[in-house]
Amino acid sequence: MQYRKLGQSSIEIAPIVFGGNVFGWTADEQQSFKLLDALVDLGINMVDTANVYSAWAPGHVGGESESIMGRWFAKSGKRDKVVVATKVGMPMGDGSEGLKKDYIIKSAEESLKRLQTDHIDLYYAHKDDTNTPLEETLGAFETLIKDGKVGAIASSNYSAERLSEALKVAKAENLPQYIAHQPEYNLFDRAGYESALEKVCQQNELGVVTYFSLASGFLSGKYHSKADLEKSQRKDFLGKYMTPRGEQILAALAKVADAHQVPMATVALAWIMHRPSVTAPIASATSISQLEQLAQAATLSLSDEDMSALNEASNE
Repeated sequence: MQYRKLGQSSIEIAPIVFGGNVFGWTADEQQSFKLLDALVDLGINMVDTANVYSAWAPGHVGGESESIMGRWFAKSGKRDKVVVATKVGMPMGDGSEGLKKDYIIKSAEESLKRLQTDHIDLYYAHKDDTNTPLEETLGAFETLIKDGKVGAIASSNYSAERLSEALKVAKAENLPQYIAHQPEYNLFDRAGYESALEKVCQQNELGVVTYFSLASGFLSGKYHSKADLEKSQRKDFLGKYMTPRGEQILAALAKVADAHQVPMATVALAWIMHRPSVTAPIASATSISQLEQLAQAATLSLSDEDMSALNEASNE
């Protein structure tokens, strides 16, 4: 597995990041432990989680994913094998949210406790908080970095304008700067990133780690009709994709996948990896075979013809 530098930081990651949202949700603890062991063996070294995972599931309040990772670290002793990325800002089960200083510090302490570790390698502002001054948010991150509890910081779900402003504030006030950004990006959802965010990320040499890289599993090719979607635990995330354009993308993916004799999910991830501005896509799996398909994308070489076919099918 050939690692890539994350922005201008010293963090080096595999070209695929594992999405820990499944831990304690669609993968129980026993299966989550197996997945964590397997991804380390495959050379995947970053796991992306968040304090809010998986507050949306019935009976959950958030923190379930981090807690499972923490118990795995304690059992396996493999904390040094994983670059831990977690987040703060989204509404938790108790309604708390935002990026005010006291809340960030408190949330970080709670995440560290659940993760059973003394530091978070990459800490994300999970979504913009326009009610809190950017200086206050960055000041909170500065405190955590100075205390050795956070290694580097990143942003997610910021507009291009707000991300640019946050980077300018950091520079002007000599505060820590986001070293990476996490946008929604996949073959179906392209415009949100490509329209303006991509330019800001490139101009500021930010690492880019994409979420919903497989469009909540739609691009894996296992859903062919609305009836298929109804059977999925992700059906609430998937409805928007079953359109004529979505079907056109699936057809192009299937053609390229068939030519390379690999699964469609592998091609969908490889397409993102071939984008020059992207460091790595995030993708989840609930079985070892699915995980191996994700890892396979890191070594799949797509031709210019392949890329053109996928770009053309997915143009909006």
